[in-house]
Amino acid sequence: MALNKVLRRAKIKRRIRKKVFGTSAVPRLSVFRSNKQIYAQIIDDTTGKTLASAGSLKNDAAQKVAKKEQAVLVGKLIAENATKAGVQSVVFDRNGYLYHGRVKSLADSARESGLKF
Repeated sequence: MALNKVLRRAKIKRRIRKKVFGTSAVPRLSVFRSNKQIYAQIIDDTTGKTLASAGSLKNDAAQKVAKKEQAVLVGKLIAENATKAGVQSVVFDRNGYLYHGRVKSLADSARESGLKF
């Protein structure tokens, strides 16, 4: 039986989350990608708190560019917010999405901006 897109991603997400866990020393960088926007959060899974977040929706510069450039801007912004929160190193949670396109652009720009993963 073929899975629809949502169930397929949920299955992949469960498989990833078995292995990827964020601690207070090394939190988890989670990416959510909708059809028009992209969001990133840095989460401490031991306490269940979000340490830093960034998204393309409230960023005016991101609204005027293509979606891949939006991801680059959000990657830079999440790296800045992470350093303000005192986070230098994270584990990357691609959240069931393939590691290419917007997800890869966000990850690469976060790495270039000083975040280690």
